[in-house]
Amino acid sequence: MITDLEYAYSPVRDRVRELREYLDRPRLEQQLASVEQQIADPAVWADAARSQPLMRERKRLEALLSEDRELERRAADVEAYFDLAREGEAVEPELETEIRNTEAFAESLETRTLLSGESDALNAIVTVHPGAGGTESQDWAEMLMRMYLRWAEREGFKTDINEIQDGDEAGIKSATFTISGENAFGLISGETGVHRLVRISPFDSAKRRHTSFSSVFVSPEIDDSIVIDIKPDDLRIDTYRSGGKGGQHVNTTDSAVRITHLPTGIVAGCQNERSQHKNRERAMKMLRSRLYEYELAKKQAISKKLEDSKLDINFGSQIRSYVLQPYRMVKDLRTRVESGDVDRVLDGGLAPFIRGYLKMRREGNIPAPIEDPAD
Repeated sequence: MITDLEYAYSPVRDRVRELREYLDRPRLEQQLASVEQQIADPAVWADAARSQPLMRERKRLEALLSEDRELERRAADVEAYFDLAREGEAVEPELETEIRNTEAFAESLETRTLLSGESDALNAIVTVHPGAGGTESQDWAEMLMRMYLRWAEREGFKTDINEIQDGDEAGIKSATFTISGENAFGLISGETGVHRLVRISPFDSAKRRHTSFSSVFVSPEIDDSIVIDIKPDDLRIDTYRSGGKGGQHVNTTDSAVRITHLPTGIVAGCQNERSQHKNRERAMKMLRSRLYEYELAKKQAISKKLEDSKLDINFGSQIRSYVLQPYRMVKDLRTRVESGDVDRVLDGGLAPFIRGYLKMRREGNIPAPIEDPAD
């Protein structure tokens, strides 16, 4: 039994060692001391554009140092249990539990260390649109929205539905929602792209296999430390009556707001709040975030505008396939990460796919999607 556990723990031990080498506690402590020195300067507090990023960086470094110490403690506990087991103590059940917990903690920490982008720490604004195909694609879009909301719940993030348009028979025509929490954008940013579903259609009386597509677009919810200059004359603000399924809380006033940035054509809308003022405030926040992404894309020398960078919602452009028939498999076509537990993935179990994307992003090697074997 002890030999089996030593064999099982060997890759975990290697991962812990590599992760602690990557974290490099002396380096983190030196960086934290430098940030603390800058924060101690009174002039910094007069400039929110300087102070807020420094405070975020201090929080990030303190968290990494705390987690490095926790990882060190967990690894030491496992080794202590191994010593007791070798001496003949009956601690195998406790040892097995410690190994599992240490592995899970190391995986979670490894994911967080992959988040170093300028916007990774921010909240995420997620938009889901169905592709062509009517009710089939609209139902798939709603399944994707549920998947991300369940993922956010698993991660302890807060979610707010900003705008949603119900489908004609089932599903949704579009939805925009905000996921709030530390590193929300960094974690979910790799979900941008086209997602493909293959299944026996619940809407087809002949029970034929159907392929549906929906697109997902993720942008960071920027904070006040990032200045986006929006001229009032560049905006068209439309109000309308919110749609919904009815009931006693149905919106009976024109409180929903849609804002169009005329120079770029970028649109943001919100219908979730009862107050037109609050809807306008949230729509402006989303517009600022989308304009930030637009400007960032230009700085990175992307030739097309932000909206043009989205892939066509059809065959050949998907980043991930979810196959329910004739076999069951979810496969990311960029990172090659796959899972046979489709139900778990659709219930928000996205950790392996997120970690796979972040690893390849760190290496600067996100490949084009491979040919889908389900085609």
